[in-house]
Amino acid sequence: MLIPLLQCCARMPLAGLHIFGAGLGWLVYGLSPTYRRRCRENLRLSGLCADEAAGRRLLHAAVAETGKSVTELCKVWFGREAEVAQLVVCDDWAVVEAAQRAGKGVMFLTPHLGCFEISAHYGAQRVPLTVLYRPPKRAVLETIMLAGRARGQMRLAPANIQGVRMLYKALRRGEAIGVLPDQAPGVGEGEWADFFGRPAYTMTLVTRLQATTGAAVIMAFAERLAQGRGYRLHLHTVTGALDPSALNRAVEAIVRTCPAQYLWGYNRYKVPAGATPPPGAR
Repeated sequence: MLIPLLQCCARMPLAGLHIFGAGLGWLVYGLSPTYRRRCRENLRLSGLCADEAAGRRLLHAAVAETGKSVTELCKVWFGREAEVAQLVVCDDWAVVEAAQRAGKGVMFLTPHLGCFEISAHYGAQRVPLTVLYRPPKRAVLETIMLAGRARGQMRLAPANIQGVRMLYKALRRGEAIGVLPDQAPGVGEGEWADFFGRPAYTMTLVTRLQATTGAAVIMAFAERLAQGRGYRLHLHTVTGALDPSALNRAVEAIVRTCPAQYLWGYNRYKVPAGATPPPGAR
């Protein structure tokens, strides 16, 4: 029943979905003390704001943008293909074509910034793309997610051994994969590395994939444009070896270009169950 409802909502103009989403963002912010505290703390400690007034402005913008990231999924996942395709402008696709010529595969890194779902959608319309995902705890949400993402040439790889093997095989075929580089990994799958000045448990998967396959690494960010005008997809090559510290610096650099569209309420600094806390942690 939920999928037909989402398909109906997908017929709304993107601007309308974003207006509703901004309101949803503030509703969640008002009702959840934990989420509210995390947003404020992560922004305050990020060092991005020159003063308290700038911090308030960025917080207000981020709350609304986070809400938009939820309601726009109706359009991205269940809108008509032709309509969704017209929402994205990308002047950087030559970066991908240049990387493909090396023949070692392409690794797209899409942080929790802007509309990362439409980044994958755009890529899968042009190249075979295997995307790593973490199944949600509720089965009904996974059903919706799989239905919405099953578009174009996209294949979904669960965040387990089987899924990691799918990523390796795709790169060895010279294809593309997609990874959320700032997703908090499980115990044994990461290392502590600074992210905006604080220790964050950071995945080592990107480091292993890069070292083993020699794949090109491209950072992808779909900037959400004002007034529902769609998205601008930014792509740029990341050079050098990406150990967890370098990976976090690469994510920081792209977040700084549009900090209001980062998911500051995400629990990026959690200690995974069974992991040893970082030095100095209470």
